[in-house]
Amino acid sequence: MAQRTSAPAGFAPIAIGLCLTLIHLISIPVTNTSVNPARSTGPALFAGGAAVDQLWLFWVAPIIGAVIAGALYPLLACGGRTSAEQALALD
Repeated sequence: MAQRTSAPAGFAPIAIGLCLTLIHLISIPVTNTSVNPARSTGPALFAGGAAVDQLWLFWVAPIIGAVIAGALYPLLACGGRTSAEQALALD
């Protein structure tokens, strides 16, 4: 499969880093947030109670989001064509 050239190469890490920085700058002072499920699991297990009750969602929601994104990407990026149709296309 050919590499997509619709975005400049090498800028994804910058965009991801700036988004994480923004999330942390806004939400740490308000809720002492964590955007890493692995980092949140330890404190939740030690705190117990409601933190453990809510922990499952912090693991399941990103997985569901990844599955949805994986299903929608070929439809949105390939104009509705499947990968087989795209490989056979002459245009």
